[in-house]
Amino acid sequence: MFAVMKTGGKQYKVQSGDTLRVEKLAADAGEKVQFNEILMLGGDKITVGVPLVDGAAVQAEVIDQIKGDKVIHFVKRRRKHGSQRTKGHRQQLTLLRVTEILASGADKSGIKAAVGAGTLPRGLGEEVYTTNASEQADMKARVKNDEAKAKPAKKAGVASGAADDLKELSGVGPALEKKLHEAGITSFAQIAAWTEEDVEKFGEVLSFKGRIEREGWIEQAKALSEK
Repeated sequence: MFAVMKTGGKQYKVQSGDTLRVEKLAADAGEKVQFNEILMLGGDKITVGVPLVDGAAVQAEVIDQIKGDKVIHFVKRRRKHGSQRTKGHRQQLTLLRVTEILASGADKSGIKAAVGAGTLPRGLGEEVYTTNASEQADMKARVKNDEAKAKPAKKAGVASGAADDLKELSGVGPALEKKLHEAGITSFAQIAAWTEEDVEKFGEVLSFKGRIEREGWIEQAKALSEK
């Protein structure tokens, strides 16, 4: 039986007895940890998670905290007096031995969850993962709700559906059309139905009192709305 698990932003295909190096975990040598982000289980039957396999986990024993191979980083700046710099880096890793793969019952195992060494305490902005189906459903609902809230709100006053090109009216340019949209006027039919009170009101809103009558917007709007 094998499992595909995720930790430290990477995916690993593992079997019981495998030894692997992962991004540093907050655990000491000899401790047992459990990886709950299982993307797939394989064997006699293939199970693919949506996104995680409910109740599945990979348990492992921490062998040691180690460093990866040194990576040399060389920078040369030709335009800065020929300066050059060489830097070395060794990534901090955790060496593990996989002890068991659970197809179910991970939430009742009692084994400490594997957590990255740099992970914040719960409630301070870290991502929280679960293999419980009801908790996954709740998380999906909250994500959907957050996405809905993040959508830009529809500008107040703009009518739904296709708007008329108000620039066809005499004296109306892009700036004036924008003001009309902000005031909730998007069609010729709306202007054609204006009363004397509406004319006075929008004359003040658009800052050109008397121009609506002079330009003959209502008559133009009636003709354009009948096209």
